[in-house]
Amino acid sequence: MSSREFRAIIRIAGTDCDGSRRVDHAISSIKGIGPTLSKAIVKAAGIPLDARLGYLTESEIERIKEVTENPIAHGIPSWMVNRQRSPETGKDSHLIGSDLEIRTRMDIDAMKRTRSWKGLRHSLGLTVRGQRTKTTGREGRTLGVSRRAVAEAQKAKKEAKG
Repeated sequence: MSSREFRAIIRIAGTDCDGSRRVDHAISSIKGIGPTLSKAIVKAAGIPLDARLGYLTESEIERIKEVTENPIAHGIPSWMVNRQRSPETGKDSHLIGSDLEIRTRMDIDAMKRTRSWKGLRHSLGLTVRGQRTKTTGREGRTLGVSRRAVAEAQKAKKEAKG
């Protein structure tokens, strides 16, 4: 593939990335990769920041894929990864895409099983990180009596009378 041929959509780490965007902006659309890490990935891959993703060669895209799969091996510091000193392995790693979602769900389930404070808050559907709950976060919660139940009760009462 020539370097000037444009591709509108490029698949990286199981996510479709927009080829018309700058490389760092395009790969930050992958779940688990933010703006800071995306710039570090592009720098580690040796690609200029102002390049558009759709104009990159196949070898440059492969370098980006390699760095996103294992950023620590390519010189990205451990404080930039999203899983430092994992409780299972004790090692630093970076999860992206569906792996990140699955691992987060597993971590929350583990907190619920151990009945930690955060686990209890998760299981009750309350805020976990100390936010105020007296006045905020009321939407979606049921308060009082539902209109439908009252209307059905009144209708049944009328039918019983007459």
